[in-house]
Amino acid sequence: QITTLINHKDKPKRSDKTLQAIQRVGQAVNLAVGRFVTVGEAIANENRELKEEMSVACIEARRAGETIAQLTDVASLDHPESDSHITIFTDKTGVVKAARLLLSSVTKVLVLADRIVIKQIITSRNKVLATMEQLEKVSSFQEFVQIFSQFGNEMVEFAHLTGDRQNDLKDEKKKARMAASRAVLEKCTMMLLTASKTCLRHPDCESARINKDGVFHRMRLALEQVIEIVTDSRPNGENEMAPISIYSGIKEFKNKVEGLRENLYFLSKENLSTMLEVILEHTEDFTDSAYTSHEHREHILELSKQAKMELEQLVSVWMQAQNQKTKDLMEDLEVAILKTCQCMNELKREVHSAATSLAADLLKYHTDHMVLKALKITGVEGNLEAVAEYTCKLSEQKEQLVEMCRLLRHVSGTEPLEITCIHAEDTFQVTGPQIISAAETLALHPSSKIAKENLEVFCEAWESQLSDMSLLLREINDVFEGRRGEKRVYLSLPRPGKHSANLKALKPVKLDTEEQAKIAKLGLELHLLTSDVDSETEKWEDQDNEIVQHGQGMSSMAYSMYLFTRGEGLLKTTQDLFHQAEIFATEGTKLASALHALSDQVRDDEKPLLLLEAEKLISMCKQLQITAKASAQGKSATFTKVDACILKTRNVMTLLCQLLPLCYKLLRKNKAGNGCLKPAPPWKEDRIRTGPSARTAERRVDTFGIKSLENHITNMTFLESK
Repeated sequence: QITTLINHKDKPKRSDKTLQAIQRVGQAVNLAVGRFVTVGEAIANENRELKEEMSVACIEARRAGETIAQLTDVASLDHPESDSHITIFTDKTGVVKAARLLLSSVTKVLVLADRIVIKQIITSRNKVLATMEQLEKVSSFQEFVQIFSQFGNEMVEFAHLTGDRQNDLKDEKKKARMAASRAVLEKCTMMLLTASKTCLRHPDCESARINKDGVFHRMRLALEQVIEIVTDSRPNGENEMAPISIYSGIKEFKNKVEGLRENLYFLSKENLSTMLEVILEHTEDFTDSAYTSHEHREHILELSKQAKMELEQLVSVWMQAQNQKTKDLMEDLEVAILKTCQCMNELKREVHSAATSLAADLLKYHTDHMVLKALKITGVEGNLEAVAEYTCKLSEQKEQLVEMCRLLRHVSGTEPLEITCIHAEDTFQVTGPQIISAAETLALHPSSKIAKENLEVFCEAWESQLSDMSLLLREINDVFEGRRGEKRVYLSLPRPGKHSANLKALKPVKLDTEEQAKIAKLGLELHLLTSDVDSETEKWEDQDNEIVQHGQGMSSMAYSMYLFTRGEGLLKTTQDLFHQAEIFATEGTKLASALHALSDQVRDDEKPLLLLEAEKLISMCKQLQITAKASAQGKSATFTKVDACILKTRNVMTLLCQLLPLCYKLLRKNKAGNGCLKPAPPWKEDRIRTGPSARTAERRVDTFGIKSLENHITNMTFLESK
């Protein structure tokens, strides 16, 4: 609006329409400033230490807004010029000065508000730390219950503050670090509860003490990292070492090589050679890994050798071109640049394939959590020898998963995903030994309900991280294939409660924090269903089958809708969600057509069931389309429509989970011997067998969900019968 005023063209003749438009803009600026200043003044009243500075900035902003309104009041133009009333048309510099003052004062208000937010987070962290120290020292259940209740409330407050701050961070790298720290804090809150209870029940048990100390230590590190991110500082003035990956190295190397087209002299050949050496050193993480296939290892070594040769050729032509810039030499240089970049692209593709195929195989192999089940069983039996055997197997599994995370980091493609890989690696490194100490405690006290509950919590954390790895792998593949979006919503400015009630609300385009909390359970159910659908589609060897492709497409769209319920992902507004729901319903209708086609291939006695399910799918998709296209006015109606769309999408996905195994079964019957199943990974021969292999019906997905944390605190039962 200010830009519109400043940039308006001075014309000798001005229509009434133009004059009225300018006056409306000036009034709109003044009203907007008034609303903004009302919030600033409310913040000032609630924060005495900054009240004076904030009040001065608010007064300046209000004065500037009123000045702009006066200068754009064109009613005086009807009066004779002798009235000497100054307007935007007689003194444009006045508007420019007022605009500068306004922007300066508004910026000052925002900076002061930001300082208040940071102070709130630090104060909240200090409360949490102080209560944690009390929790560490308690010696009775009664005292523990009382202090943990206070601790839970403080953690909920900290979750609110840091969640809003995470959304406001512009630096995606910091945002990823904040998300990782908050995830640790949420998971550790439950771990701290059960680990402390176990220690109180078995005070002389060394493994229980080690287990509890590990949780406290990890929480303190996570709290410290949150403060580092919020204050943009590091302890002892250390510089943060950015993780170096093959992807980022190749990207920088290619930029330098392609820069030779513009400037032959901006870097030395030694610089390029050093950059390539660093990249090839990192490829040794793949070639030295025991989990890299022989085929991938050979290809990576061949491409590394080829990259050296291509660079040698490039440097040779480049040096000649520096001395003699002929047309032929420049053409040779272009060819050398293209060949070098092509080789690096092939190397990038090869390491990506090596890392993601390993990850997919490992995640599929460990999806039944057989080692964890065995530890629970042998722990309850008090079988120390068997527990020791399975803890060794868990340590081996941990090393596999840690190696997988290290390799995925190299191919993650973005800094936030690199940080997520590092967080996953740390989680496996820490949680593995914690599960072992919890299992040892249970084996020593096999009748202890608390020790059993404690082991369950740590096992759930492990399973949750494995589930998160499947999502991370999908994101890494999305980046590689160019399917990744960004998001931006500001949440963490201080919110004075009663003062904001009179402010005019903007038209809602995204779910706010409260709405996200309301719809979180439904979103989580949708997420779990996408995992189930993905598991079903992975069983099909023929991935080009029409039913599989439609199923995968619907799962991908449902996953985007789940991310929307968390305020993340590609769907940024409610309108995006409704559009996605329409496309999802269309994809479901196409799947129904494919089911009709399949019904023509099956026996007569199997056809009615398939056709019945297809008709049910068509009906549900039509209902979803009607809901998505229906108009909704106002915040409440829009949220109701969002809720209905997610609910109906969930119902379609539930049906899809039933349809896919049915279709798979019918195809196997009709195409026996055609190899519909994927071959099992080679290491399945060494599988641990403690019971029937079964996929868990539901995975626990731990995000720092404030509502779920509040429910933990509200509904916790701390004491069990003696």
